[in-house]
Order: sequence, then structure tokens, then C-alpha cells
Amino acid sequence: MANETCIECGRDDYRKPSVTVDAVALRESANGAEVLMIKRGKYPPEWEGKWAFPGGFVDYGENPEDAVIRELKEETSVEGSNPVSLAILGEPGRDPRKHCVGLFYIVDVEPNCEPKAGDDAVDAAWVSIELLNPKDVAGDHIKIINMLTDMLKE
Repeated sequence: MANETCIECGRDDYRKPSVTVDAVALRESANGAEVLMIKRGKYPPEWEGKWAFPGGFVDYGENPEDAVIRELKEETSVEGSNPVSLAILGEPGRDPRKHCVGLFYIVDVEPNCEPKAGDDAVDAAWVSIELLNPKDVAGDHIKIINMLTDMLKE
């Protein structure tokens, strides 16, 4: 189907970015602050084996707050609640698959929960924030790690 344009303004209203959501769950442990992360599978290959926040695409007709709770459960088997908006990242090249606008939510989880990888994740674990670095983290999720690190210092 060819892209159509509005006859009044000339805008292409069919080509739009996709919306993604990511769950940011934190806990304090004997090792300090930890964040719930998943290890990416083979797709996209640029992120294979890297840590990322559990998340995914918002389905058509789905509320992003419901989507973040759904994605958290699908990728980690962890029940989440009370999503609160933390950040929006939307740089056009942030995802190698296509232009995605990412909505990041702080989500409450049981701090003693034991995550289990599911969906397209190959691992799920509580990871010390201090151990995460740009080489080990998928895409721009390191920006959120840095934001959390700065917040925890305050």
C-alpha cells in the first residue's frame, strides 16, 4: 500500500513510530541497589546477550500502563503493579528494527521475587546497578541506568 498524504496539509499520516514500554523495578539488597533485567535473545542481533529492562511493544488498543505490566509478566514471570512514568526515549535510531518511542515506567514488584526468563528473554535476574555498563546493556537503556544511579546518589 502506497503512503497517502493529507490533501490539506500534505502530511503522511500512515508512517508512524511504534510505542514500546519498559518496566523498571528496583530493590535494595546486601549488594546495594539492584534492578530487574532480562538478557536479550537473538533478535535484534545487535542486542543479543545484553541486559535490558523487561518490555516490548504496546498492542493496538492497549493502554501503555497495562502493556508494561503484561510485558513484565511475559518476560520475567514477575507480577508488577502501580506503574509510574519515569522517562520517554524517542531518538529515531534508538532501535535497530524501526523507529520506536520508549515509555519507561517504575513498577512495584515483590522485592524477594525470583524472576524466570520467558517470551524472547534468555535470562532474567536482579542485577546490581553498579555492574551495568554501556557494553553490557542493550541500546539506550544505559541512559535509564545512569538516571537511576544519579537518583540514588541524591
